[in-house]
Amino acid sequence: MKRQNHRVITNYIKQRYGSIAEQGTARGCCDGGCSCSSNPTDINQISTTLGYQENDLEAGTTGANLGLGCGNPLAHASIKVGEVVLDLGSGGGFDCFLARRQVGEHGRVLGVDMTPQMIELARTNASKLGYENVEFIEGSIETLPVEDDSIDVIISNCVINLSLDKQRVFQEAFRVLKRGGRLAVSDIVATAELPDAIKQDLKLHAGCVAGAEHVSVIENLLRNAGFTEIKLTPKDTSKEILSSWKSGADIDHYVASYIIDAVKPLRRPSNFL
Repeated sequence: MKRQNHRVITNYIKQRYGSIAEQGTARGCCDGGCSCSSNPTDINQISTTLGYQENDLEAGTTGANLGLGCGNPLAHASIKVGEVVLDLGSGGGFDCFLARRQVGEHGRVLGVDMTPQMIELARTNASKLGYENVEFIEGSIETLPVEDDSIDVIISNCVINLSLDKQRVFQEAFRVLKRGGRLAVSDIVATAELPDAIKQDLKLHAGCVAGAEHVSVIENLLRNAGFTEIKLTPKDTSKEILSSWKSGADIDHYVASYIIDAVKPLRRPSNFL
């Protein structure tokens, strides 16, 4: 089987999500995962399964909610008024707008996404909502365009699995977080060894499956980056979430939706290089 190189995979993912942004729905990745719906009512139903509340869905009325998540990172982020929040892979801006409700007028929310079309869509949505303290920046989550020690909370929703250098993602997250800052992520992780046929499937890379790392690997990557208080918890609705994805690969045998929490310690460990 032909092995895909990193550039091919990254370009494919970027093209697929750019197409989704242009269409304004998740129809562009239905054969690889995601919600597979162009109907706002269906997307709202899926969002409820992911853990969003009915009043959360109002933030998606501008078209920000594309149905691309695998959980609700806001549900376990414990965001406070006045904090600075960073969303890794912010898409149409849905989770950023929910975070903005929590940080209030005096807080700030940043969204980073590698897809120009997503950035454009998110900025348009922010303008419609009149949010001046929400900013969207085109960039890579492996090389964040964000200052050191400047973020209180990092959230991410079904994006880190797409990265081909997850260690670098967690190192960058650690770098930009303030001491005591929190990482709150919903993502797809592997629970068993992925078959080679899945690992080499471009559609399943874009569909948040083929790039998933085993839960134990994710824990080690977080620890290597310097994080403490690491918790990885499978979502109760994981099978229900995955069953809505049309992958044709029995993916629930190999992956699951997890909640991932970690903290940047207040002090640097003496044995940490």
